[in-house]
Amino acid sequence: MSLFSLIFQSDTYLCMAFPVPTRQDAYIVDFIPLASMDTVHHMLLFGCQTPVSTNSFWDCGSVQGTCEDEAAIMYAWARNAPPTKLPKDVGFKVGRSSGMSYFVLQIHYGDISAFKDHHRDCSGLTLRMTSRPQPFIAGIYLLMSVDTVILPGQRVTDADVACDYTSYPIYPFAFRTHTHRLGKVVSGYRIRDGKWTLIGRQSPQLPQAFYPANKQVTVKYGDTLAARCVFTGEGKTSKTYIGGTSDDEMCNFYIMYYMESRHAIPYMNCMEMGSEELFQHIPPEANVPINVSPSHMNSVMHLGQSTDDRDYAVVLDTNKLETVDQDYHFEQVSAWPQSSLQLGQVSGLALDSDSNLVIFHRGDHHWGADSFNNQARYQQRSLGPIQQSAILVVDPSKGSILKASGRNMFFLPHGITADKENNYWVTDVALHQVLKVSSDGKDKTLMALGEAFIPGSDNNHFCQPTDVAVDTESGNIFVSDGYCNARIIKFSADGKYLSEWGAGSSDRRRRIPFHIPHSLVLLPDKKEICVADRENGRIQCFIAETGEFVKEIKKDEFGGEVFAISYSPTGDGLIFAVNGESLSRPVPIRGFVIDYSTKDILDTFSPNKKEFKMPHDIAETRDGSVFVGDASSKSVYKFTTEKLHHSVKKAGIEVQELEEMDAVVQTKVKQDTSKTAAIQEKQTVVQKTQPQLEADKERKSPAKLNKGERVLPVIITTLLLIPLVVVISIGVFISWRKKNQHEVKSEPSSVRGILGKIRGKAVGSLNLGNFFPSHKGYSRQGFDQLSTEGSDQERNDEDSSDSENEEYSALPPPQSSS
Repeated sequence: MSLFSLIFQSDTYLCMAFPVPTRQDAYIVDFIPLASMDTVHHMLLFGCQTPVSTNSFWDCGSVQGTCEDEAAIMYAWARNAPPTKLPKDVGFKVGRSSGMSYFVLQIHYGDISAFKDHHRDCSGLTLRMTSRPQPFIAGIYLLMSVDTVILPGQRVTDADVACDYTSYPIYPFAFRTHTHRLGKVVSGYRIRDGKWTLIGRQSPQLPQAFYPANKQVTVKYGDTLAARCVFTGEGKTSKTYIGGTSDDEMCNFYIMYYMESRHAIPYMNCMEMGSEELFQHIPPEANVPINVSPSHMNSVMHLGQSTDDRDYAVVLDTNKLETVDQDYHFEQVSAWPQSSLQLGQVSGLALDSDSNLVIFHRGDHHWGADSFNNQARYQQRSLGPIQQSAILVVDPSKGSILKASGRNMFFLPHGITADKENNYWVTDVALHQVLKVSSDGKDKTLMALGEAFIPGSDNNHFCQPTDVAVDTESGNIFVSDGYCNARIIKFSADGKYLSEWGAGSSDRRRRIPFHIPHSLVLLPDKKEICVADRENGRIQCFIAETGEFVKEIKKDEFGGEVFAISYSPTGDGLIFAVNGESLSRPVPIRGFVIDYSTKDILDTFSPNKKEFKMPHDIAETRDGSVFVGDASSKSVYKFTTEKLHHSVKKAGIEVQELEEMDAVVQTKVKQDTSKTAAIQEKQTVVQKTQPQLEADKERKSPAKLNKGERVLPVIITTLLLIPLVVVISIGVFISWRKKNQHEVKSEPSSVRGILGKIRGKAVGSLNLGNFFPSHKGYSRQGFDQLSTEGSDQERNDEDSSDSENEEYSALPPPQSSS
C-alpha cells in the first residue's frame, strides 16, 4: 500500500496508471465503482500504451492529460448515474493483442470539503476479469459532429450526424452523451425502413456516464445510425466551433455495444453530416431540452472554473492490483482417432464448410527416388491411379470416417483445400495439375488447371504444384508451384491466369528465391496470403490482391525447414506451423504457434510418446483443435489446449489464486468473486464479404452474474490445498527438467503458452484518432481524452526412405512445355 498526499482544490482531476496485469488476452466482464458521490464527481477508466506517468498519481485536468498516446475510454461513472453493467458473456478485451498496456483511472473530485479533517480517500474501481474467451466482445460506436458552427445569440443550433451501418449486427446496451457548456440535449437513434427508434437521450449537463440504452434496439446491415445535438448560442458574442478546448464545443453520442467475437470490431465511428431531408422526420423529443438544476450542472467535465477556492490536503490511498493468469499449452489427444483410419502417406489436411476434417492421402502409392526422371516426368504411370479413396471426411471429435471419395482419380496427392461450396481443390505432383473435385461422392472433376503428366513453367503448366488456396470473397485461386518452379500463381474463379510472383524481401537487392513453396494459407481478415517456403525455412506473407511482399517470419527453431502453415484470426492472428528434419541444422521436429503481429513463438507441441517423422500439413479447427498429418508415419495427430499452470505476475502485484474462478483486478484488497460460464465461441476462418442478414437473430441482454456466497467453501478448500499441490508440482517439474535438459534444446519461448482459444477478431483500443489538427490549438484539455472516450507406427528406416526422398530432393526447373 502506498500513500501520497497532495494539496488541491475542488474540481481537481487526479489520475493513476495501473499496468494491465497480464500479457495474455483477458476480458473485463464487470465494473464495480467504489466511490461516494459526496466527494467524487466522476471516474473514467482509460486504456492506453503509454500513460503520462507510471510512478505516482498526477493532475490530469491540466494539459498533461491521461496518456501520451491516444486513450480509449472503457468505463465512466458519475454521481447520480447508474453504474454501467456489462451483459453476461460480454467483455472488453485487454492484454496481449488489445493494444493496451495500462489502465488509467481518472477521478474528478467535486466537493473536497470532506478532506478538511485529513480524510483518507479510498475511491477506486474494481475490474472483474477472466482469461476465458467471451462469446461477445464490447465496443464503442461514436457519432460525432466535426463541422458545426454555433452562431452567437442564436437560440437553437442543431448538429446532425448520420451514417448507414454496413457491418455485422451490434447490440447497444449503454450510451453516453458529451458536449461542453452550450449543449442542451443529445439524442441517438436507429433508423430502419424509415422508422426512428430511440437508443438513448440525455442532457450532456448531467453526469456524463454511460446510461442503459433501449434494450429493444439492435443494429444490423442496412440500418442508419443518427444523432442530434441541440446547442444554444445565447450569451455568446462570437462563433463557437467544434474543438477540444473549453472555449470550443463538442457533439458526441457514444454507443456501447457488443457483437459476436468472430466478427468483433472494437471501434466504429460516424462523422457525416446528416441530410436535412432525413432529419425532417426526427422525433420531436430530440428538440426538447432537458432541464437541469444548477446543482447538477456538469461544468467540470469541460474544466469550468470552480466556485470553491478552499484548499485541503488529501491522502490518496492506492492499493495493489490482484490477478490470476492462466497459461495453456497444446497437448496430444492420444485417444484420437478412436479407430484406425487405414491411411497411406498423409499429404494434405483441410476443413470443409461443416467444420469436418478432410484428409488427403496417397493410399498404396509412394513418392520414391524412382518416381520422377530428371525432367520431373512421372515414371510410374503403369501403376495406374490410386484405387483407394484418397479423400476422407473425418469427424474431428472422434475420428470416425463420415465420407470417402477420390477413388481412381489421383497418382501422387499433395495439397488440399475446400471452398465454401465444399468442393475440394487439390494438387497432384504426378499429374502436375490443380483439380477442382466435387464432394458429393461422384468423384467428378469440375475444373482442371495444367496439362496432365506434362510439367512446365508457363501460364498453362505446373511442375509438381504443392498447394492451393481459394479466396471465398473473390473466388480467386492461388497455387504454390512448387518443387520445380519457384512461384505463386493467381487464377480467376473460372481458371483464367491472372498473375504470378516469386519470393519477396524488404531488401530487394538480397532477395532469395523460393526454394519449394510448399504450403499456402489465406488470411481473410488481413487480405493476405502466406507461404511456407520449405527449404528456406521461412514463412513469407503477401497482399493477396497484388502479390506485394508484407513480412517474413524466420526462426532458428525451424531449423531451416518449414513444411506447412495454417492460420487463425485469434487475437491479432496466429500462424500454426510444422517444421521438418534438416540434415544441416538438426532441431526437434514439432509444431509451432506464432503470433502473426510480433512473430513471437508462443507455443510448441509434439506427440506425447512418439515423435513426428515427417509432419506434412497442419490444420486448425474452429474449436481450437490442431491436426497434423504425418506423411512418413501415415498418421494424423490431434492436439488441444490444456491448462499448463498458474502464472503469477509479481512486480508489485498481490495475488489471490482462486481455482476455477475468474481473475479479479481491483484497487481494493477486499473483493467479491463470482463464477462465469466458460463459453468457447467458434470462429469461422473464412470471412464473408457481407453478413447473412436474414440468419442473424436479435439477442436480448442476459441477466447479471450470480454473487459468490456459494463458492466460499470452494475458495477455503482451494487455498488450503494450493501450497501442497505447488510443492509437489515444483518437485516433479524440477526432476523432469533435469532429465530432459540433456535430450533436447531448451525452449524459452514455448513456456509463454497461449491464453485459451479466443475466437474472433482482436479487440484493441477504442480510439477516436486525431480528428483535430494541432495548428488550431486544440489540446487534451476539455476533450476528456474520450472521443472514444492416428494410428502411430514405430519408425522403420527402410519403409520411410521413399517418402523422405520427396522432402529433400528438389528437382531443377524443366524447360517450358508447349
